[in-house]
Amino acid sequence: MKMTEQPAFTFRMSDEVSAARREGRPLVALESTLISHGLPHPQNIEVATASEAAVRTAGAVPATMAVLDGVAHAGLAESEMHRLATADGVAKLSRRDLAIALSGVSGAAALGATTVSATMILAARAGIGTFATGGIGGVHRGGEASMDVSADLFELAHTPVAVVCSGPKVILDLPRTREVLETMGVTLVGYRTDDMPAFWARHSGLAVDCRADSPAAIAAIIRARAELGIGGAVLVCNPVDPALAIDIDEIESWIAACIDDAPAGAAATPWLLAEIARRSEGRSLAANKRLIIDNAALAGAVAAELGG
Repeated sequence: MKMTEQPAFTFRMSDEVSAARREGRPLVALESTLISHGLPHPQNIEVATASEAAVRTAGAVPATMAVLDGVAHAGLAESEMHRLATADGVAKLSRRDLAIALSGVSGAAALGATTVSATMILAARAGIGTFATGGIGGVHRGGEASMDVSADLFELAHTPVAVVCSGPKVILDLPRTREVLETMGVTLVGYRTDDMPAFWARHSGLAVDCRADSPAAIAAIIRARAELGIGGAVLVCNPVDPALAIDIDEIESWIAACIDDAPAGAAATPWLLAEIARRSEGRSLAANKRLIIDNAALAGAVAAELGG
């Protein structure tokens, strides 16, 4: 029986992103889960808007990724951001979910926000080589038994998009996450640090592979890896602003006090982040907002060094 040919994959780019591609200007991909799942309204819109502004100020063009009405988008209008920020039932799209959301299959999520892994995939498809986020996922605590490991680690190993973040989320098993990054061959670069940051904490006690003290130095590492043709990411870890950083021992005390009550599976991360925000009296939220914007600025500067 002859198969019916299905419509090709559709990618809709904003006018700003399309113009940047035509003119050879540098682009930076941004995720959209911070808008729909990561921050409360209206702070989600404020941080997303400030992140885009930080990319522009650094000399690049922002391309926030999302799936709207079953179509992948690179670059969002203000109304589209507002829709992601306020709509009910926005799907959280990882690597495994992206094809379903874009398939047009009846019942599939037509409105979705992209996580680290899904944003990397769409960025690579759009020809965007630099991406900024807050913190990456990794091996969850107890992952040696549950096998709960974020798809982010596998995407970093395979997709050639440089990622600027503030390290793995501190609620994870940091030593095992660091070990998997090494095993997967991800190049881990510390921006003005020798110690891998851990989201709200500037120090984890785990070493990076290399320290880089300027966007130009980071760009040189990214170029060298690309020229080798080995695939995968350069993971740039940018520590949170010291004025907002939280000591890792203090964070560990909060985690120890509540982790036994955390739900299993994908619900654990948002639950723990919300619980720590409560226990820290908003300090973790303030740090999270600042690091997202600062990472966007650094990614913009790195993209500018790399050129279009």
